[in-house]
Amino acid sequence: MTTRILHVVTNVDQYDAPSHPTGLWLSELTHAYHVFEEKGYEQTIVSPKGGKSPLEPRSLKWPNFDKTAKAWKSSDERMALLADTAKPEDIDPTEFDAIYFTGGHAVMWDFPDSEALQAITRGIWENGGVVSSVCHGYVGLLNTRLSDGTLLVDGRKVTGFSWREEVVARVDKLVPYDAEAEMKRRGALYEKAKLPFVPYVVADGRLVTGQNPQSAKATANKVAEVLSD
Repeated sequence: MTTRILHVVTNVDQYDAPSHPTGLWLSELTHAYHVFEEKGYEQTIVSPKGGKSPLEPRSLKWPNFDKTAKAWKSSDERMALLADTAKPEDIDPTEFDAIYFTGGHAVMWDFPDSEALQAITRGIWENGGVVSSVCHGYVGLLNTRLSDGTLLVDGRKVTGFSWREEVVARVDKLVPYDAEAEMKRRGALYEKAKLPFVPYVVADGRLVTGQNPQSAKATANKVAEVLSD
């Protein structure tokens, strides 16, 4: 049977003010999509509301705008996938082997409290699938509870965009909360690389997380490795 991956992207296009645009960090999707595509996996893109997923402007500039991101942006067919993403209610979690939460600061607003995404995540996890995220995508796991009421991340090793990286990126005054601290408050065993913005991936069984945009490819490869096991 074909392995099926569900990518989760944002619908949010700004921080608290329109003067600070944000959205999907494109390479976090394209790097993983490319890895999974080469392996012949079937892929679907969903967002909290369905429909359009806007792009983070900074992800379209050097050095973030790399080969895979450029190829995606120049393809009408690929861009159409982000213009009309699936709605959570149209997704049957039993049909997917893994879920992959992409990032971009935008997800801090629409991922954590989406009960529909939480239900999909819980379904995939409890069906023996892989739950994964990269960068800010890990906020999509903050409030996901399993059927027994426990938090998915409680007592499990995870990584994601660190507070130090928020400061270095000069957005610490714009973000609505400290994702690293919130993850720790939920009992997660948070880890990070010694240096900011270097690839770093943590796998705790079927939970696979990457720290930053530079970790997307490695995260996808680890997901594929866990799936093959």
